[in-house]
Amino acid sequence: MKKYQLKNLDCASCASKIEDNLTKLGGVKFVSVNFANATMTIDTDNIEKVKTRIKEIEPDVEVEDIKKQQILVSTSELAENKWTILKAASGLLLLIAGIIFEDKIHNTPFHIAEYLVFGTGYLIVGWGVVSSAVKSIIRGQVFNEQFLMTIATLGAFAIDQMPEAVAVMLFYVVGELFQDIAVGRSRKSIKALLEIKPEYANLKSGTEIIKVSPEEVKVGDTIIVKAGEKVPLDGTILEGNSFLDTAALTGESVPRSVKEKDEVMAGTINQSGLLTIKVNKLFGESSVSKILELVENATSQKAETEKFITTFARYYTPIVVIGALLLAVLPPLLFSGQTFTDWIYRALVVLVISCPCALVISIPLGYFGGVGLASRKGILVKGSNFLDALTQVRTVVFDKTGTLTKGEFKVSEVVTSNGFSKEQILEYAAYAEVHSNHPVAQSITEAYPDKIDNTKITQADEISGHGIKAVVDGKTILAGNDKLLHKENIVHPVCQVDGTVVHVAIDNVYAGYIIISDSLKDDAIEAIENLKAKKIQTVMLTGDNQYVAQAFAKRLGIDRFYYELLPEDKVKHIELLIAENKGGKVAFVGDGINDAPVLARADIGIAMGALGSDAAIETADVVLMTDSPSKVALAIDVAKITRKIVWQNIYFAMGVKLVFIVLGVFGIATMWEAVFGDMGVALIAIFNALRILRK
Repeated sequence: MKKYQLKNLDCASCASKIEDNLTKLGGVKFVSVNFANATMTIDTDNIEKVKTRIKEIEPDVEVEDIKKQQILVSTSELAENKWTILKAASGLLLLIAGIIFEDKIHNTPFHIAEYLVFGTGYLIVGWGVVSSAVKSIIRGQVFNEQFLMTIATLGAFAIDQMPEAVAVMLFYVVGELFQDIAVGRSRKSIKALLEIKPEYANLKSGTEIIKVSPEEVKVGDTIIVKAGEKVPLDGTILEGNSFLDTAALTGESVPRSVKEKDEVMAGTINQSGLLTIKVNKLFGESSVSKILELVENATSQKAETEKFITTFARYYTPIVVIGALLLAVLPPLLFSGQTFTDWIYRALVVLVISCPCALVISIPLGYFGGVGLASRKGILVKGSNFLDALTQVRTVVFDKTGTLTKGEFKVSEVVTSNGFSKEQILEYAAYAEVHSNHPVAQSITEAYPDKIDNTKITQADEISGHGIKAVVDGKTILAGNDKLLHKENIVHPVCQVDGTVVHVAIDNVYAGYIIISDSLKDDAIEAIENLKAKKIQTVMLTGDNQYVAQAFAKRLGIDRFYYELLPEDKVKHIELLIAENKGGKVAFVGDGINDAPVLARADIGIAMGALGSDAAIETADVVLMTDSPSKVALAIDVAKITRKIVWQNIYFAMGVKLVFIVLGVFGIATMWEAVFGDMGVALIAIFNALRILRK
């Protein structure tokens, strides 16, 4: 799989055409063309064959290796489009001269002067459009906007409407110029999102500091990050303390304080002190690299609306051409007193107004704008199809620990039984749990004051969903939930305890229990309130007992909760909720560590605070880069704003075009008005789509 730049790709329908054709090309295993970034991601063994095919489809488009591209010098929009502006200015002067002296040049023999003035103006502004239309016809691709403009303007020449023919082509080219500028600005806005990529790393080599590319740094190397520089790779601070600006990654405006032994992510900005960092991941595996990849590839997963518009445009243009042909021919044949000249003119007006470019350009830009807006807020959406899906969410299911709660467990109480002391219970529980990565287990080992002697542990088996069975210093230790005690037939005086609890048994004798306390995240209650305000049902799934689950659900205002669940039980509950929510989507929000199966099964999997988790990024459809559950509602808001603007464009473009088509059929609209209507609609739709990026 490799990515290439598609130079001169300035049309969304062209991008779709290239993708469709390459999909059918032998030797191409996968292809995705991204119009917003002008890139192509492709899996093929014969790139030369692909380049040849692209030249056949779109002769102006050039395939370039991104790595070999030179750094582009920033130029003004006027400089970038100087030849188009020069052609438009020349054509306009000839058009004005022709209109002013029309009476004189019209009366020359065989209208030679008239053809000379208007014909020259037409060729200056329209040669590129006409030649593109001819090349497309030769390749068997007849119906496109260049074809519509060429037929409409040559038809105007044929019925002696030369000024209008030149004007239509002139306005079309000027409209295309403004369209290119708008798309260019959109691409610059998108690229601004990707400027979080660090340009260099200060590699420490002995006593020297060498400036190198982040791709050259290896795991275990030491790098120096000075104040004001970007952290180039993920790592651990060896020396120094500072504040990091994480806004580019997380959307959070408050800088994060970091010190020795803290983990730091690539793409953040060091605001104050000097940091010495040990590199933990290669650049290609770093947080910033994952973000760049997700944002750049977001449009490869297309929304149903995009797919519909692409298909619609493919059939719409031929239907319009056939309709215009019938409009030009049938009325003069069927009704007396009707002239071919009049109805051909009306048909040409219909052709001009019918270009679908307003839709095929503005809609992909709208969705990419939504993805860009979300990423600025610290929300990575893997594709525009997931933006659409978020607007249909009717139920949001939360994992409890680490998602709604901080997951910062601390031992708050030790309750003894059968003559055992608190110290004994804590010691044996710590030995049993020492090799577990579960937050509860880690809280117990942290609470044990002495150093653990691993030679005392001869056996340790984790019983999924129950706890740990270990042999410590010759004694059999059980540490886990109430289900573990029943499974091992341990007699115990209490089953249900308020709070997260770890029961301990020593040599099959119940010793007591340890209460572990957790706390809600600062915005957890706000997150649930925001979702309920949108009339979205909230559900909580947890492995905790009923009393703990009930207490947290009550504090949060959760609609429904399920407790004492194993990982496979969570999947079953998601499936039941999906079956209940006919016509709506079910989203699951997890911390991304051990929720991968549930994230995959839900209609929309949302991994929260999981930027460092490969499994979460691969499995989830949406990744929240902070530990803030309130961003779930924000993601839904962004999705709804995007969809609203996309459908505004669809209704507006289709409505205006329909009105102009009716006016054209009845002879009310002229070609001048039609071209203003067509390009005006396209530009308004594009600028409306760009509003999303500025939200």
